[in-house]
Amino acid sequence: MSGKVITITSGKGGVGKTTAAANIGAALAMQGYKVTCIDADIGLRNLDVILGLENRIVYDLVDIIEGRCRLRQAMIRDKRLPELYLIPAAQTRDKSAVSPSDMARLGDELKAEMDYVIVDSPAGIERGFRNAIAPADQVVIITNPEVSAVRDADRIIGLVEAEEKGPATLIINRINAQMVQRGEMLGAEDILELLAVDLIGMVPEDSNVIVSSNRGMPVAFDDKSKAGEAFRNIAKRLAGEEVPFMDLDATPGLMDRLSRFMRSGGN
Repeated sequence: MSGKVITITSGKGGVGKTTAAANIGAALAMQGYKVTCIDADIGLRNLDVILGLENRIVYDLVDIIEGRCRLRQAMIRDKRLPELYLIPAAQTRDKSAVSPSDMARLGDELKAEMDYVIVDSPAGIERGFRNAIAPADQVVIITNPEVSAVRDADRIIGLVEAEEKGPATLIINRINAQMVQRGEMLGAEDILELLAVDLIGMVPEDSNVIVSSNRGMPVAFDDKSKAGEAFRNIAKRLAGEEVPFMDLDATPGLMDRLSRFMRSGGN
């Protein structure tokens, strides 16, 4: 059985896309799946830092594409999770060093060995974005509950559909329930109504995410972190499990209303 390539993308930078890619990859590996994470953000790699693997890089994505190493030579194995690997991005090249067809071939090669391949897309809608979605069997879009991020996510949804890689699914990151209640932040229902896509996860604002990222220890490892729990739940949903959404809001009945909204297709 062939594996699956999941590309994590966003229109706007700084919404937590790389953090999500690292944690989803780690959470899937924690479930026993064979997982390779690819940092497709050539020139600005960060996935290695969040996974705590930056000191073990010898070869990178461009080295594979240009034939300077074999695929396995560039795959860094995570010692904490023996089924988790990283292919880092090149720091000294630009996105033109890789083409969409290169990425599609790499995805096919990895799917023969892996259960899941998680591609961390660069922000924006240019060459790097096209490279990242070329091998995708599924595209997950990350947004924050702010108007500019949601507007950019809407544009990305359209581009994903134009590339015939849809329908995309959505993760809403950094939700602050108190701010939503005070009307200072968009709520999940508002965002879903605007974007009209299926929700696969909501991640609460959690200071543990920053601490974990700085330590090179994905927050998915942390049993006490709400964000870690959210990422583990997202990984389970991506693997086909039905997992209830965490109640991030004290407003009575919010999760029931949200579930009904999703079942009705947003109508």
